[in-house]
Amino acid sequence: MRRTRQKDREWPGPRSPWDEIVPGLWMGGHHWTDAAGELRPVVVGSEFDLVISLWTRSGHGPDVHVNHLVRELPDGPLTAVELRGVQELCRAGVFALSTGQRVLVRCRSGYNRSGLVVAQMLIERGLPAGEAVALVRRRRSPAALRNDAFTGYLAAGLDVAALLVELDPLG
Repeated sequence: MRRTRQKDREWPGPRSPWDEIVPGLWMGGHHWTDAAGELRPVVVGSEFDLVISLWTRSGHGPDVHVNHLVRELPDGPLTAVELRGVQELCRAGVFALSTGQRVLVRCRSGYNRSGLVVAQMLIERGLPAGEAVALVRRRRSPAALRNDAFTGYLAAGLDVAALLVELDPLG
C-alpha cells in the first residue's frame, strides 16, 4: 500500500471536525484539535446523506444507512487511475448536491485530499479553479490544498492531468 500521509506538516490540526464550503457541501477529516490543543477523533453518524472518504479508519463512521464512498488516496502525486477515481467521486458528489443531499468529503485532517475533491466539485459546478482553491482555503483552513501536485491537477483540469500522468514514463 502506498503511503497516504505526508510526514512534514507545518500546519496545525484543523480546529473543527468539518466546515461547510458551500451550502450542503462539507469538508472535514478524521481528527480535529480542540481549544486545549488535544487531538480528537471525528466520528460521523447520520449528519450527512453522502460521505466520501479518501482516508479511512474503523470506528469513524458513518452510520450504516449513510451512503459511503471510499477511495483511499495518497497525499502526494496521483496515478491516472487515481485521478479518474477522483472524477468519479466528484460526479457522485455533484449529483448528490443537485438532489438536495448533504455531502461530507473527508480525509485524515481534511486539508489536501478532501480539498482536491471539494475543489473539483466546485469547478464542475462552474467555479474557476483558482476561485475554488481560494474558497476551500477560506472556508476550511489556510492549510487546505497546500499540495502543489493537487493544485496543479486542478489548474490543468483532471482530464488533462490524467493524460499527462499516463504519458510520464516515471509516473
